[in-house]
Amino acid sequence: VMRRNPFGMDICCRKGSRSPLQELYNPTQLSNTAILHQIRRDQVTDTCRANSVSSRKRRVLTPNDLKHLVVDEDHEMIYCYVPKVACTNWKRVMMVLTGRGKYSDPMEIPANEAHVSSNLKTLNQYSIPEINHRLKNYMKFLFVREPFERLVSAYRNKFTQKYNTSFHKRYGTKIVRRQRKNATQEALRKGDDVKFEEFVAYLIDPHTQKEEPFNEHWQTVYSLCHPCYIHYDLIGKYETLEEDSNYILQLAGVGNYLKFPTYAKSTRTTDEMTTEFFQNISSLHQTQLYEVYKLDFLMFNYSVPSYLKLE
Repeated sequence: VMRRNPFGMDICCRKGSRSPLQELYNPTQLSNTAILHQIRRDQVTDTCRANSVSSRKRRVLTPNDLKHLVVDEDHEMIYCYVPKVACTNWKRVMMVLTGRGKYSDPMEIPANEAHVSSNLKTLNQYSIPEINHRLKNYMKFLFVREPFERLVSAYRNKFTQKYNTSFHKRYGTKIVRRQRKNATQEALRKGDDVKFEEFVAYLIDPHTQKEEPFNEHWQTVYSLCHPCYIHYDLIGKYETLEEDSNYILQLAGVGNYLKFPTYAKSTRTTDEMTTEFFQNISSLHQTQLYEVYKLDFLMFNYSVPSYLKLE
């Protein structure tokens, strides 16, 4: 049976249970939530079109582009994880969903366990026909966050925590070497005292992008999840994390026994904190940094922060 639905998408109806996609595009009752997600999808489509990202010669996605897309076969869902946007908790939830009874409470899974790549299956591990089938038929979702808040969160986590020595060695030493005049030998060796201004200077330096892609913790959502080439059915926001997450779990048919973990994080990066970090950044650097993350701002409907002094 093919049915037309208000969103103009043909969905083939399986007899019996409804798939998450059917419930989303052809809801039993049209909810404000369904409309909200349609508006978010349209915003992405319009931004891609306006910036002629999708109309240019279509870039073919390679398996390497798909390593952030976590697949849940049982519930026919694909989640593109974006670091610093509740991705640890979403990976825990995906482990519960794909674990076939191995886990029941997401918060029982240690954080480091959630990031072990073999614990979750990603789309790049499938053959091309299998990839295409899943992209076409599974419900795809991602979570986004105000880009500069996410950036400050990544900086605080990777450069101000003493335990992140691998980041200090891998990136900190390089940033100090490139951005700090008269750096001490110790700073050059350890890379554990990178200032936010130095981090920003490193990100906007054209040499950085030429050298290698950004690390996933500060890479744009646009480059991690390819929303102009992959049609996401749901775009969740960090600002409405619980509602959006539980809506997805409800669509997947697991909402009655699985809720998204909630806990108050007192260390969370806030808007006020982000404002403070940007106080010392010159307006030229702010303007250049905004250019780097501009598509994320536009695509996910985040306005230009009021604290920015753009040139």
